[in-house]
Parts: sequence; C-alpha cells; structure tokens
Amino acid sequence: MGLFRRGPKRDGDDVPRDAEFSFFSEGEGARFRGQVREAFAEQGLEVSVYADVVVDSAGRQFGLGNLAAVLHNDERGPRVWPEVIRGHVAMVLRTMDAPSALDTLPPDQIRAQLYPRVIGSEGLDPETFGYARPLAPGLCEVLALDLPESVMMLTDDALEPLGDVPRLRQRAMDNLRGLPVEGHETIKDAGGMCFEVVVGDSFYTASRVLVLEALVRQVTGQHITPDGALVALPFRHQVAFHVIRDASVIPTLNGMAAFAASGYADTPGAITPYVYWWRNGTLTQLSDRDEDGDGLRIVVGDDFQDLLERLVTQQRHDDED
Repeated sequence: MGLFRRGPKRDGDDVPRDAEFSFFSEGEGARFRGQVREAFAEQGLEVSVYADVVVDSAGRQFGLGNLAAVLHNDERGPRVWPEVIRGHVAMVLRTMDAPSALDTLPPDQIRAQLYPRVIGSEGLDPETFGYARPLAPGLCEVLALDLPESVMMLTDDALEPLGDVPRLRQRAMDNLRGLPVEGHETIKDAGGMCFEVVVGDSFYTASRVLVLEALVRQVTGQHITPDGALVALPFRHQVAFHVIRDASVIPTLNGMAAFAASGYADTPGAITPYVYWWRNGTLTQLSDRDEDGDGLRIVVGDDFQDLLERLVTQQRHDDED
C-alpha cells in the first residue's frame, strides 16, 4: 500500500466534475453509477441509482462513497472498474443476506475477533452506540467484530449479551496489540522533518493509535518520552507518529499536517485530516482548516506552546555547547 497516492490518468481537471464525487469527471461519475446498476442487476436486484446511494425494491440502501473512493485510488484505472464493482456488490449482498455472526459464532470466538476501531463520530447515533468512547472532537472509539469479508461495528444491543463493556474493550485492546506491522516507512527531509508511517490492509491499522506505546516499541524499539508524540490517522489503513524528543517536532508538525490532509482526501475509510498531540493516551488536536476552508493552520494551546519553547531553548543551549 502506497503512502502517497497517485491517481490513475483519467479525465483531466479541466473536464466538468461530478457533483457528488469531485474526483470523478461527469462522464466518469455516470460510467461508475451505470456499472454499479449493472452489477446489482447481475445479482438479480434492480436498484434506483442516486448521486451517493442506490436503493433496492425492499428499501435497502447501499452507499457509494467508499466504493467510489476505492476506484479513484486504484492505479489500474477505469479498465478494472467493472471487476472491482462486481466483487464489491457481491460481497455486500453476501454479508447482508447471511445470518448474523452474532447468532452463529460462539461467544469465545466473537471475543477473539473483537477489535477497537477509531472512527469519525459524525453521523454516529449516540442512542445506538451509547458506549462509544470519545477521543477528541470528531473522533470516537467503538468495538467491532472482524469477519472474513466485513467489519461489524457493534451496537449497545449487540454487546449486551457478550458481557461487561470494559472487559470486552480490554480483550479487544489485547487483540489489537497482537496485530503484526504490515508495512512501515520513515518520512524525512533535510529540514529536520521526520516521522514514521505504519500502513496495512487491516481495517484497524489507524486504530493502533490506541496502543501507541506498544506500536512505537514494535516499530522503533524505543519508548515514548514523557512529552508524548505527534500522531495522524488520516484513514483506516494508515497511522503516522513522531516521538517528541527535541525541536525537530516543529518542522515535523508542519509536515505531518500536510501528510494527514493529503491522506484523508478522497480516501475510503477516511477518519481525520488533522494532527494530534498524544500524551498519556489523550489526544489534543494541533492542526485545523483555515477560516476560508481552503488550507491548513496549526493551532496550539498553552501546554504545547510551553513544550515547544522549552525544546527550542534546549536546542539553542545544545548548539552553543
């Protein structure tokens, strides 16, 4: 999985854009929706196609956003769209038509396949996911059941027969710590920017921010300092971190802010475009959109500002020695 995405050569930016998915041209958007309709028809379902969703005769809705982003990021280009769409539609229908795993799997197996998942909290129903743990504005943690072809986010009702939520979360965290590191790269430049990026096909790669201390030891063999770390989790298959040790945190913060915003854009499983200060498991947002919404800005509170000033002073003294 690449760290920086390069979209396939398709219609240029000068071509009119699709109203819902601006990474598509109007023609690409029409082709995409037509192929989705055909894929459902091959499965024996006639669907009504709208800008961002299709609806079958029973009223079941199938969102198109993630699938559209998957195709946009597939470097093989439109020639593989029909194949990818057919596979996705078949998988979705198999998942929806199959008996619930909560009814067929024994409790011990469910617990063995339980993971915490960090997601954007926008649109999450607080009455259905009352146990969800807020992490930062716009971010929360829920429990998910990992299945061969899908991930099932578990509601309050689904968790109730399984036992006490804190104990279930602890088991899920242990499962998360046991995941292997699928891919790792160090991103750095001559200006002092340096951060680590972990990528993987696992839907819980970004969620490893919840066990950051274990991940840092696994990737670098070192420990997080009392000053904490910078973290970014732009989408579900990627997490970036920089352990704060010296004044290199300043150029790294700027570099990670751009990295997070780029990774978040038009990506399946997008989580957040921002960088956070991780300290003792608490996340504090450090980057935000400009007031006009077109760019990025760094926003730090008094505690982080004090930290920066201390590290800059320390660097100055080291340079003088």
